[in-house]
Amino acid sequence: MIKTHRIVALSILGFVALIVVFSSLFSVHQTEQALVLQWGEPKAVVTEPGLHVKARWPFQNVLYVDKRVLNVDLSTEEVIAQDKKRLVVDAFARYRITDPLRFFQSLTDEEIARVRLQPILGSNVRRILGAQTFAAVLSGERAKLMVDIRDGVNAETKNFGIEIVDVRIRRADLPPQNSDAIYLRMQQERVREANEYRAQGEQISQEIRSKADRDVTVILAEATREAEITRGQGDAEKNRIFADAFSRDPDFFAFYRSMNAYQSSLKGDNTTVILSPDSEFFRYFGGGPTRR
Repeated sequence: MIKTHRIVALSILGFVALIVVFSSLFSVHQTEQALVLQWGEPKAVVTEPGLHVKARWPFQNVLYVDKRVLNVDLSTEEVIAQDKKRLVVDAFARYRITDPLRFFQSLTDEEIARVRLQPILGSNVRRILGAQTFAAVLSGERAKLMVDIRDGVNAETKNFGIEIVDVRIRRADLPPQNSDAIYLRMQQERVREANEYRAQGEQISQEIRSKADRDVTVILAEATREAEITRGQGDAEKNRIFADAFSRDPDFFAFYRSMNAYQSSLKGDNTTVILSPDSEFFRYFGGGPTRR
């Protein structure tokens, strides 16, 4: 009977010993690091993965801290750029816990870290982007601006036991009301440019028409002058020929002129001419006098 009680007691002691041993052991995953706390005070920092022992069980507990890169999102910020344009910026940062002890002493856990980091990240985003123009924020300079923001946040969080490894901007755009105003201004600018082009085209058209009208006037004047000169020369030549013919045979010239006068005056079948019978006009009709 005594032997049976002894076996039971030894079994209980062995079981308790196993509980104590297993409770004194803890494992650290390769993606984690650990803090051994006693009554809430850190006693040891474990950064190596594997199986580890707590020195004073049950008065110590283990707090695990993530070793991976963590993310903190920034709520949408409105930034006034250097050229007075308002920007709606959506950004985020990635950070890593490099000193678990200092992280625990300053921030305690990731939720508090997120609450503390958001305003710091937001102030640096406003400060860095506010010193740039809207075009610079949207240009290839953005990568350098992200580095400046990251360095600024690291300078303010160097005592937090963390390191900001990257900062990125998801979106940087104008507020909707500003976008509508800009689109309207762009539309008005295009209308103004179109009106300028039309006015310039109309001016050029008027110049071309004026030049064409001037050229037509000059050409017609030149042609009229040449025609008048040619006509005058023809009349002179005609008069010369008539004069030469008159000087050679005055009777023939008088007869020719009378025939032309008859042709011009006696047109149609019922022409009536009232003249004296002995008129000089009818001398070639046989009734009038003939003079040499």
